[in-house]
Amino acid sequence: MYQLADERLSRLAAVDGDCLHGGGRGVEKESLRVTPDGRIATTPHPAALGAAVAHPWITTDYSEALLEFVTPPLDTCWATLQFLCDVHQFVYPRLPEGEMLWATSMPCAVGGDASIPVADYGTSNVGRMKHIYRLGLGYRYGRVMQTIAGVHFNYSLPERFWEVLGEVEGRDGMDRAFRDDMYFGLLRNFRRYGWIVMYLFGASPAVCKSFLGGRDPGLPEFDASTWYGPHATSLRMSDLGYRNTNQAGIHLSMNSLQEYIDGLEHAIRSPWPPYEKIGVSAGGVWRQLSTSALQIENEYYGYVRPKQPIRSGERPTLALRRAGVAYVEVRALDVSPYDPAGVSQNELRFLEAFLVFCMLHDSPPLAAAEMEQLDANHARVAVAGRDPRLALDIAGRHQPLVAWGREICRQLAPICALLDHGDPSRSYSAALELQSAKLEDPALTPSARILAEMRQESESFFGFARRMSQQHADYFAALPPMSSARLDEFEAEARRSLETQQALEADDDESFEDYLARYFATPAP
Repeated sequence: MYQLADERLSRLAAVDGDCLHGGGRGVEKESLRVTPDGRIATTPHPAALGAAVAHPWITTDYSEALLEFVTPPLDTCWATLQFLCDVHQFVYPRLPEGEMLWATSMPCAVGGDASIPVADYGTSNVGRMKHIYRLGLGYRYGRVMQTIAGVHFNYSLPERFWEVLGEVEGRDGMDRAFRDDMYFGLLRNFRRYGWIVMYLFGASPAVCKSFLGGRDPGLPEFDASTWYGPHATSLRMSDLGYRNTNQAGIHLSMNSLQEYIDGLEHAIRSPWPPYEKIGVSAGGVWRQLSTSALQIENEYYGYVRPKQPIRSGERPTLALRRAGVAYVEVRALDVSPYDPAGVSQNELRFLEAFLVFCMLHDSPPLAAAEMEQLDANHARVAVAGRDPRLALDIAGRHQPLVAWGREICRQLAPICALLDHGDPSRSYSAALELQSAKLEDPALTPSARILAEMRQESESFFGFARRMSQQHADYFAALPPMSSARLDEFEAEARRSLETQQALEADDDESFEDYLARYFATPAP
């Protein structure tokens, strides 16, 4: 079943054992700012952190309270996690007194949509667009859903890998079309096998009742304030979270870059009756950017995306059309409550090896029916992944989850060995061993550990999350001070971002309506 991946890996190793070293590894981690009693903070984005509209590392996602930390692409998992920890250490003492960062993906103590402040990016056209887009998300999906936090892993293969792969495949490794095809093969295989990420790292098996606003999710009660899935791994990625039925009618092909771009463009330009009822504005006040199925590309909730860094004012689809795929963004990760930074090196190393597997393995085109089947696999794992009876569908056959997971991990072993080339600590192989153990004993998964700890401590999900949030705040407070050079770097970036925001607001010389029309204008071919 995995013969092509084995052959490719053997040929790569024979040419250059270091060909997987390097590349880019980046993390985007979201965290809600909360008050000491665990409620979503209503204070503005702290000025000491800089301007969210212009800071490359510290910004906001949907809400003014939903911080997003972004690392640059770095060449080792260790360097990426260290940068992420540095961001946390810089941020904590600059939060309003008593506030802390929520340690889980799912929020608690939510007082409905009205309690959630939408992110504010100032008065510039770009800032207004970001704000209005978020208003639109609130009208379309509800503000409460937008408070869910996650971790995104960004990964690009190193240049040397492309040189060697081109040599062993008889292709030009520098050819953009070749790289795009390989990255899209990765994307399709992530749709096939990405359920394992939710099983291994899902950390949202329970949800506060306040999050659902009185709705009955059809789950058992854990206690008076908590719903839970006895075998759930990631309710964040279920129909209660980002697997949103509003987007069920949007079907994007992963069979080629062109088909993917065409699908996004169609969704951005196609009116959607429920959103037409909302309207673009009411009483002269903007509600959303458009009445199309998607306001902008980023509205589409996919498990994984192809990405290309954008230029100022450039839409993501145009960046992909201009320069092809530069990296992939994995979006299926819950915030880990057991790691102060929300993610661990072992998690990143496993993901890196898994993405290499997805690229090297045979990846035929996906028909619409197969994509629906694969999405159903993800949904099953999200709500019942630890059920020992659970089986998934692949290529017309039923496969028990554990047996399938073992197959995948066996395929990852030689990839981890190549990633470990020259490293006596075998860090990638060790990371794989830790994850493989979760298939043999589901009690080792984060989702099972959370429920077991809640039972042991006789606490609700809210109680567990608040306790872990305080532990993380204490952890960063106890660290040795940052180096003066690092501190100067962060403070300088905060000042620069504030100056950039002022310049954006001062330099706008067109109306917002004209700015928006120009942003969405179809460029000449």
